Amino acid sequence: MRASDSGGAGEDPFDEGGTSILRQPMAVWATAGASVVAFMGIGLVDPILPSIAKGLHASNSQVSLLFTSYFLITAVAMLVTGFVSSRIGGRKTLLAGLALVVVFAALSGTSSSVGELVGFRAGWGLGNALFVSTSLAVIVGAAAGGSAAAILLYESALGLGMACGPLLGAVLGDMKWRYPFFGTAVLMAIGFIAITAFLKEQPRPARKTSVLDPIKALGHGGLASAAVSAFFYNYAFFTVLAFTPFVLDMSPYKSGGVFFAWGVLLAVFSVLVAPRVQERFGSLRVLGGSLVLLAADLLVLGYGNHTTAVVCTILSGAFIGLNNTVFTELALGVSDAPRPVASAGYNFVRWFAAAAAPFLAPKIEEWTDAHIPFVVAALAALVGAGIVAVRRRALTLRAHELVPRHATEDGVSAFAN
Repeated sequence: MRASDSGGAGEDPFDEGGTSILRQPMAVWATAGASVVAFMGIGLVDPILPSIAKGLHASNSQVSLLFTSYFLITAVAMLVTGFVSSRIGGRKTLLAGLALVVVFAALSGTSSSVGELVGFRAGWGLGNALFVSTSLAVIVGAAAGGSAAAILLYESALGLGMACGPLLGAVLGDMKWRYPFFGTAVLMAIGFIAITAFLKEQPRPARKTSVLDPIKALGHGGLASAAVSAFFYNYAFFTVLAFTPFVLDMSPYKSGGVFFAWGVLLAVFSVLVAPRVQERFGSLRVLGGSLVLLAADLLVLGYGNHTTAVVCTILSGAFIGLNNTVFTELALGVSDAPRPVASAGYNFVRWFAAAAAPFLAPKIEEWTDAHIPFVVAALAALVGAGIVAVRRRALTLRAHELVPRHATEDGVSAFAN
């Protein structure tokens, strides 16, 4: 539900108190710039997965562990990021995350085996979790123009990063598969320097967060339902992201172009389209319909010809953008837990699917054929839709308190947290 639905005045991020979204302190731009690079790191390896497999003499399932290790650590780290930032402060947490990404991204580029690369990606995932889970809260705290302008800026950074990651991977990876990792390390090092120079420490929260708080929050039926539904959705999502490059079997440049278009659709539907269709049809109808359409798209992707597979890969970005937005708003508003705690518990559950899909999809292909992984992903999306339908009452229990994206001051975001 949008702000206007509950009787409040909506915020205009482009004209809030006469402050333009572009008139921000350097601390905000430094953090937003580093956020772009952080999100680029997620899709960076997509265009070069076949090249990595060839360069390290590894199978598709072995290379897919780059995603599994990354997101497995990210899932576990969701329980500790609030614990850490509430004790050492947002600035130090950001810098710690950036430092870890710089080190492990650089080490990834030096890998001599797929095992080393998988291990280094795990360390990268920990750094990214610390940075991403804290960056929005820092931007909101430091921004001029209120939370609406700050969050729109952050969402723009998210979309830009998701779209440009595959392009960077393609451009550098076409020369050598190791170069995208070194390039990311350099960009994150620049972000580290910029944040060190421009961002001052912000006040710490009055209450320190416990590691167990996110687990306790999942005792709420509505939040647990949203998390489990998102788990199955994320399995479908990351089948597209991690397995499709092997099926398309394109050059890094062509694959990067496909996933750039995918990222653009994801950003547009997440930031611009989702709020409008939610206003018209309601969050649960949009979510259920989008999950069913994603399932249909995956089936066509799996059984269509090469051109069809390319089109369906790009089109899936639209459904993924819608789902990311609605799932996060449900997670934030369905329970009475503080938003950062609810977000951590929700993401602790759903990121395990992001770790499982990249490993299982190539294994399923080895056991069956290239079509069946997409059938499994489509079924997962339908299970997610079924949970939304069956648990509709629990998911709408606090519907009047659902928080619009432009009011999430506590530091959570549709894709990242």
